[in-house]
Amino acid sequence: MLRLDKLTKRYGDYLVFQGLSQTFGPGCVALCEEESTGKSSLLSLIAGVFAPDEGEVWIDGHSMAREPLQAKARLAYVPDDCLAFPTLTGRGLLEQAAAEKQASLDEAVFDLAERLGLSPHLDKRFEQMSTGTRRKVYLTAAMLGDPAVIVADGPSNGLDTQARIALAEQFRRWGRDRVVLFASYDDALVQACGARQIQVAALR
Repeated sequence: MLRLDKLTKRYGDYLVFQGLSQTFGPGCVALCEEESTGKSSLLSLIAGVFAPDEGEVWIDGHSMAREPLQAKARLAYVPDDCLAFPTLTGRGLLEQAAAEKQASLDEAVFDLAERLGLSPHLDKRFEQMSTGTRRKVYLTAAMLGDPAVIVADGPSNGLDTQARIALAEQFRRWGRDRVVLFASYDDALVQACGARQIQVAALR
């Protein structure tokens, strides 16, 4: 469902990682090592935010380089920075994401919003929301379009206790038949969703 093929990324003369290769099937996988190991760069690269210097990412059989629209249609991405659209409302972002995925805002989407405690805040603008509430919008948007791969950078950052419990439950549900790959220092989340822990350096 997710395949990394000899990925290399540099920033100028700094080599972030080189030759990463791995195939992921259904389940939850957590990148848990310390800072400056390339976790966020790898997740952004998988999500198609930027391209690798070498290698290729495959999402559900689609090359991110050669079939970006098809690959992104099978992917959900929760970034570390959830303030890309400060004047947009939470509901507006969900509607925008639904249009991009040609999906509908169905009962399952609003059920997750309710379980995360997001529902009362959907009509606020992102600039009016707390960090945790912004993240809840992106996590809810991950329901849209039945993605095969969910990628999340610090998914529990800023979340309250109710939302953290709901997130772990949702990750477990998704992990039954999808790839859930996330970066987190939240040991409780990792344990609660039964995630396998790996390090970027181990992807060879």
